[in-house]
Amino acid sequence: MVSTILLAVGLVAGWMVYSYISGLRRNVQIARKTGLPYVVYAVHPHSFPWQLTFWIWLPLIKLLPKAWWEKPMIVLQPDWAYNTNQEYFDWVGSETFILAGPDDITLFTENPDLVTQMCLRREAFPKDIARYGVLTMFGQNVVSTEGAIWRMHRKVTSSSFNEKNAAHTFVEAIGQTKGMLQYYFNGTTENKTSTKTIKSLEHDTMMWALNIIGHVGFGLRLIWPGQKVPDDPKLAKYGALDPPPGYTMTFAESLGGLLHRIITILLVPNVILKILPFHFAREAAAAKENYYRYMKEFLHDKVEQVRRGDREQEGMDIMGQLVRSTYEEKAAKSNTPKLTDDEIISNAFIMTLAGHETTANILHFTLIELANNPASQRRLQKDVDALFGDSDPSTWDYEKNVNPLLASQIGACINETMRMMPPVTAIPKIVSPTSDQAITYEGRRIVLPAGLSINMVAPAIHRNPRWWPTKPSERTGRPTDLDEWIPERWYRATAKSSNGSDAAEDGEDYGGFQGSDTSASLYRPVRGSFVPFSDGPRSCLGRRIAVVELIAALGVIFQKYSVELAVDEWATDEEVKGMSAEERRALYAKAREKSRATVGKASAIITLKFNGSGQYVPVRLVKRGSERFVGDQELV
Repeated sequence: MVSTILLAVGLVAGWMVYSYISGLRRNVQIARKTGLPYVVYAVHPHSFPWQLTFWIWLPLIKLLPKAWWEKPMIVLQPDWAYNTNQEYFDWVGSETFILAGPDDITLFTENPDLVTQMCLRREAFPKDIARYGVLTMFGQNVVSTEGAIWRMHRKVTSSSFNEKNAAHTFVEAIGQTKGMLQYYFNGTTENKTSTKTIKSLEHDTMMWALNIIGHVGFGLRLIWPGQKVPDDPKLAKYGALDPPPGYTMTFAESLGGLLHRIITILLVPNVILKILPFHFAREAAAAKENYYRYMKEFLHDKVEQVRRGDREQEGMDIMGQLVRSTYEEKAAKSNTPKLTDDEIISNAFIMTLAGHETTANILHFTLIELANNPASQRRLQKDVDALFGDSDPSTWDYEKNVNPLLASQIGACINETMRMMPPVTAIPKIVSPTSDQAITYEGRRIVLPAGLSINMVAPAIHRNPRWWPTKPSERTGRPTDLDEWIPERWYRATAKSSNGSDAAEDGEDYGGFQGSDTSASLYRPVRGSFVPFSDGPRSCLGRRIAVVELIAALGVIFQKYSVELAVDEWATDEEVKGMSAEERRALYAKAREKSRATVGKASAIITLKFNGSGQYVPVRLVKRGSERFVGDQELV
């Protein structure tokens, strides 16, 4: 009996060793055949066992002499792309390389020419939808599909993303930003000169974005604490401050809980969530269950509305558009493919997830960086003054102001935040599984094997000195300033040469905004070197809407206010009042040093944000003219 068990264990161990060695040898041969630089690792960073246990092995590896692991280990660490930016590519000595392990092989690139080819040639380099399977918890959607099915989802979901609805979003973003300011000042913005220290900026920008998507996506007028409840019958169920009968959460609480616990919900089956003896698990299960029930009822209400011929009077009404694509009389009678009820709910969820978290994170990081960079903040306020003066934001006109805003310091600050802290740090593709694909790289023809995983590394792409104008850093003395948040770089001369990509648009209209991600008046990066929303047919549908929300918010905030880092950790308000300008400068330098260190610890789970417990940058909003720090000319 014992010998039989030992034999079985030996056979399994032998099979594992054979599989390991043969897998590694096979992947090295594939990498070598491409002619691209390659690196061989005993474990691939994308392997599930490594991702599950890296926290055990990394500290042990770091006990070895630093020279053995410092550079090679970069790529095996979580969020290496954001934390080290160019460092690993510099170590490899190439803008593109292949990493081969025993169980996987992946091409990593920061080369804009390859990025452009792979983004535009959709059939040859489809999205790696295997990575997005967890996002199908309610059904298939525009993110989780490819091919003809994706075209159908894209056509239906893209119809709401137009300039008319961008204008509606602009108005709603202004209103929600005013609501956020009233919330911060306890409804007395006319009398108070400063808020107390705000430690919840990330949460509050999330609520801001959630309220906007609630209106433009579902037609719900969600409000801030302390605001008057609008006279809207839909709020009795979906906007109620208390859960309606049969629910344990309000709609906003269920949606917020779903987004907050999204990783738990995506990775752990609902059956297990319900029985785990942990508060976070019960909260996640309740949020998912309540949200799905709300959405089923909301879907039913929208179907009835469509059958009556009613339409929302304003706003994008994404949910209504999805329902009309299936249930409107003309659509119902056609033979074209239609979304199922669960696919409607799933697409509405994806639009909420994508439109909520990414935009909120960009606003959050931009406000922090403006607090870190007072001179840039003053320039932004000067542009806001020139555009709007003291006019009421409710009178601002989208068509008149959108392009000047995008061309101003506001646009430059948003662009710089997306360059430094892109919402998604890795853009995954895959070589078509059906055939090898040829690319042009550095003047050579390279053949990539079918099924090869591709990872376009956004933080490195955005900091590649070969493709971005740069100069020596005044702050750190480094050879380039690309690791620093400097919105003024967007006023530098645009590069005259292109990257020479031979990729071409396929001529098909995939819907959504077709313009550039940057203003024609600002620096225009070489195509493929600035991809905060990806590029090509699979680029983010809502990128125009996101930017519109951001320019509206920054305009409203900085017309009347400044944002400063809070210094409570080092000095009381009374102590600050008694300081000289030099002492304030030294104090603020401490706050900036800690702020920048905290931002550097952001991590990407779905989007780049603060994911650690207790991570935040404390700030204060101060009425212009009452600043304690950012008004000092010395604080440049």
